[in-house]
Amino acid sequence: MFYVWYQVAALEGLWSMKVLIWDFDGTLAYRAGGMWTAALQEVLQREVPGRDVAADQLQAHLRSGFPWHRPDQPHTRIKSAEQWWAALVPVFEQAFKGVGLESPQATFMAHKVQGVYADLERWRLFDDSLSTLARLTSQAWTHVVLSNHVPELQQIISHLQLGPHLARVFNSAETGYEKPNPQAFLLVLEVMGDAAAVWMIGDSFDVDIVGAESVGIPGILVRHLHKDARDCCTSLSLVPTIIDGTRAGT
Repeated sequence: MFYVWYQVAALEGLWSMKVLIWDFDGTLAYRAGGMWTAALQEVLQREVPGRDVAADQLQAHLRSGFPWHRPDQPHTRIKSAEQWWAALVPVFEQAFKGVGLESPQATFMAHKVQGVYADLERWRLFDDSLSTLARLTSQAWTHVVLSNHVPELQQIISHLQLGPHLARVFNSAETGYEKPNPQAFLLVLEVMGDAAAVWMIGDSFDVDIVGAESVGIPGILVRHLHKDARDCCTSLSLVPTIIDGTRAGT
């Protein structure tokens, strides 16, 4: 109840919000079993039982073609989930062909990837996600998600019961801007208004931290360490102490 009241009060201008921008994959949550390569492997195993293909064989064909591989090119022309997934079917089809499948079967299986990858039961929160969000909410921080993700991100967030902790979700599949494109971050700043303080928190130095800092937002690298990151930590539980200045950045 306090969180909802705080959001209303902030939006009505009773005080300036303090905003934390969170990445999703690898920061707050993860897909159990693996990401895209694992999803294609699962489709392959379902449709062609006994066909054993190593992960690196499929992965070699998934290094380009996704919208986040060209963040400099907005895809605002894509207006629906159907269009978004349709643009990826050739990528999946080529991957299946690359490991030896014939065209009709590769095309059929490419259309199966969406259902497997976006399966809600596959998604998990990290153990420290909810407790960290709650602690920071109690310190009057407002949380938003900024993610390069599939169109089903909002459903995934709802399934994980993460929604009540978030004021807004900015999904590249909907906005058309992939991090680290500066416009992805500027859109958050524009929508959230004149915030008193803003931080970006994510697990990718190049995408989350460098991207945010390019528009003046300080970043905290989590789950990993990086020699060029001013602030980083391996556990989300340390984020509050970095933000309030009571802990050094490593």
